[in-house]
Amino acid sequence: MANVVEFIKESYDEMLHKVSWPTWSELQNSAVIVLVASVIIALMILAMDESAGNLLKFFYRSVA
Repeated sequence: MANVVEFIKESYDEMLHKVSWPTWSELQNSAVIVLVASVIIALMILAMDESAGNLLKFFYRSVA
């Protein structure tokens, strides 16, 4: 049990004094970049999905 308490104390000390936390503006900039990248990737996946679906529909109509 003493090891667990020591671990928690050391972790708390490290989080306060050794970790470099981003500023609020850096955090907002990073969040915007992640949001934009997520939207771009989602649109790319949507385009690929729609293209594949349309290609399969065209193929099935031409075969049938």
